[in-house]
Amino acid sequence: MSDRAVLAVEDLTVTIGTRRGPARAVAGVDWSVRAGETLALVGESGSGKSMSVLAATGLAPRSARVTGRVHLLGTELTGLPGEDRRRMRGRHVGFVFQDPMTSLNPVLTVGRQVTEAGEEHLGLTRRAARARAVELLDLVGIPSPAERVDAYPHQFSGGMRQRVVIAMALACEPDLLIADEPTTALDVTTQAQIVELVADLQRRLGTAVVWITHDLGVVAGIADTVAVMYAGRILEQGPVDAVFTNPSHPYTTALLAARPDPDGGGDELVTIQGSPPSPLDLPAGCAFWPRCPVRGAARCEHELPPLVPVAADHHVRTFYPHHTDGGVPT
Repeated sequence: MSDRAVLAVEDLTVTIGTRRGPARAVAGVDWSVRAGETLALVGESGSGKSMSVLAATGLAPRSARVTGRVHLLGTELTGLPGEDRRRMRGRHVGFVFQDPMTSLNPVLTVGRQVTEAGEEHLGLTRRAARARAVELLDLVGIPSPAERVDAYPHQFSGGMRQRVVIAMALACEPDLLIADEPTTALDVTTQAQIVELVADLQRRLGTAVVWITHDLGVVAGIADTVAVMYAGRILEQGPVDAVFTNPSHPYTTALLAARPDPDGGGDELVTIQGSPPSPLDLPAGCAFWPRCPVRGAARCEHELPPLVPVAADHHVRTFYPHHTDGGVPT
């Protein structure tokens, strides 16, 4: 694994203008991912996972105000003109989203869709791009790729369509692959196949991967580092083994406890009581405070906890590291 940061985000904040006022979707996050590394961004829906990545790569909504610093392969993206940023993103970043049918045009062959990026960003001829499309379809495990290159999306199963989308994302041999809930719409068996496919491609190509998910079961098997997000902030961040074996924030502990038992034990699923706060009306202190089992201290309600180290490369945003079992801290 390289020490070079492929994508580095510093103090990233995203505020979206709405009819009801400004909504703070991301609030001062810092993370980075290196070549050959997988960073997992985890948390409930609305925690800011996807928005932080979209803002970092210049794909935030037009109504969003984005501040902070973003470096892609050492180039500052934040101040780049839109067209230059588009070229950087197209050449060096590949995207795989949740539903493959939202990424695929139903009236174009899959081969044509795989070739577009190569023609645009690598200057490939139509013939060379088609040959590259066949190679990529073979790389991601599409049977008989020389024949299927002329098929249409509706002629593929959901899992095979997602493989096509991954082939599209790899067309320009990107340094970074963004996988935003890429297995949620698939059955369990196909999910496992896609996870293994991405992991295998990463081992072979050395690509950096940012995997956005709410599924901690997936994270344990693929990630090197993990950042747990809630209400636009990172509450815990560190090596995946350290975070899973020694969770130091009550929210991380609650997410881990809510995982389904793969062995089928237990009578019912554990849930986190309450709901995340609205980005239009965030608490002054810790946003998790209203749902937290450790909320006895008044300072949590009124003061924003700092992100503090609990071990090497392992940080947590709380006044009470390791106090995750409930009760009032003393």
